[in-house]
Amino acid sequence: MNTYGRFPLELVRGRGVWVWDHNGKRYLDCVAGIAVCTLGHSSGVMRRQLGRQLGKLQHVSNLYRIPEQEQLAAWITANSCTDTVFFCNSGAEANEAAIKLARKHGRIARGIGSTSSETPIILTAQASFHGRTLAAVTATGQPKYHQGFEPMVQGFQYFPYNDIAAFEALLSRSEAAGPRVAAVMLEPLQGEGGVHPGNPAFFQRVRELCSQKNILLIFDEVQVGVGRSGCLWGYQKLGVEPDAITLAKGLGGGFPIGALAVKSSVDHFQPGEHASTFGGNPLACRAALTVAEEVSRRQLPAHVEAMGVLLQKLLSELVSRHPGQLEGVRGWGLLQGLVLRPEAPAAIELVKAAMDQGLLVVPAGPQVVRFVPPLVIQPRHLRKAVARLERALISLG
Repeated sequence: MNTYGRFPLELVRGRGVWVWDHNGKRYLDCVAGIAVCTLGHSSGVMRRQLGRQLGKLQHVSNLYRIPEQEQLAAWITANSCTDTVFFCNSGAEANEAAIKLARKHGRIARGIGSTSSETPIILTAQASFHGRTLAAVTATGQPKYHQGFEPMVQGFQYFPYNDIAAFEALLSRSEAAGPRVAAVMLEPLQGEGGVHPGNPAFFQRVRELCSQKNILLIFDEVQVGVGRSGCLWGYQKLGVEPDAITLAKGLGGGFPIGALAVKSSVDHFQPGEHASTFGGNPLACRAALTVAEEVSRRQLPAHVEAMGVLLQKLLSELVSRHPGQLEGVRGWGLLQGLVLRPEAPAAIELVKAAMDQGLLVVPAGPQVVRFVPPLVIQPRHLRKAVARLERALISLG
C-alpha cells in the first residue's frame, strides 16, 4: 500500500554502523532502523544466538511456559523499577496494552466508570508520539496524525510538554467533578515530536501529583529505552520512577518485540484480559536477551553517554560554523536533534542531501534532523558523520 514516502534507496546489506545499497555504495547509518539496531547491523553475536535458537524452537503459544520469555522478564525487572512484564510485538502494541491497563486502573484504583457515562481520562503531551494504532495515535498529541481517522478514541486530553502550570490546570479541570483521570502517559524525551528532553522538575511534579491521587504514571520508553539515553532507561535521567514503562525498538536489536513492564501495585490484568499470539515467543525473546546481555557486558549505557557528549560537541561546533542555517542541538546520549532555523531548508531536504554524501539521518519534525545511530558507534564514525552532514549543508547553499 502507498503508506510510505520512501527515499529512492534500496539497501541490501549491513555490517556494524555501515549499510550498502544495491549499487554497492556505502552509507554511514545514523538512523539504525529509527533507533532499533542497538548492536549495529549483522552483529556476530546476534547471528550466532538466533541461529542456535532457530535450531531449537522459534514459536509456541503463550498457553505454555517459555523459558526465554521468563529470562527476559527477569532481566528487565532486575534492572528497572518494574516487577512484571507483558510481551507483544511493537511499541504501538505496548502502548495499547498500557492504555488498557490505564482504563482498568481508573476503575479499580480511582472508582472511575461506576456509571456508563463516565470515561477514564488519560493525559498526554502535545507533540508526543505513541504509535499508529487507533488508541495509540489518539494518545499522540499531534493533530496531523488524527486527520482522516476521526472520530478518535474517547478519553484523551493534552497539555504542553514540560509545562507544570498547564499540566496542573488541566488536571484540576479534569478532576473538578470528581476522580476522572486514570493515567498520565509521557515520553521521557520526545523523539518524533522534535527531540525535546524532559525537564526533571516537571516530571518530579507530575510524579508527586500522580502519587497523591493514585493516578497511573506511564513512561513511553519505546525510543529512548535500552541504553539510548546514556542510562539504561530514560526515567533515570529525570530522577523519578514511573509505575509502568513501554518498550520496543532497541529492545530486539532489529527483531520485532515490545513490552509493557509495570510495578506490582498496578499489575491489574487477569488471565484472558489481554494477550498476544506472537508476543514474547522464543525467537523474539532470544533476540532481546542477546541485546540485553551485550548492553550489560559491554557497558553500553556508559559508552552511549560518552558518545552523546562527543556528538553534541561536534554538532554544536557545526552550529557555530553555520549560524545562519542552524539554531542549536538538543537531546540525550545517542538521540540527538540538530535544529534548523526557519529560514533554512527543511529537515527533509538536508536528509536527502546527506544521503548523497553517504550519510543516513532522519527528520524529527519539519526543522529537526535526528541522529539515532547504533549504540556501538565509535568516535571516528561520529566525526565522519558530522563532516558528511556539513558537506550536505554546504551543498544546499
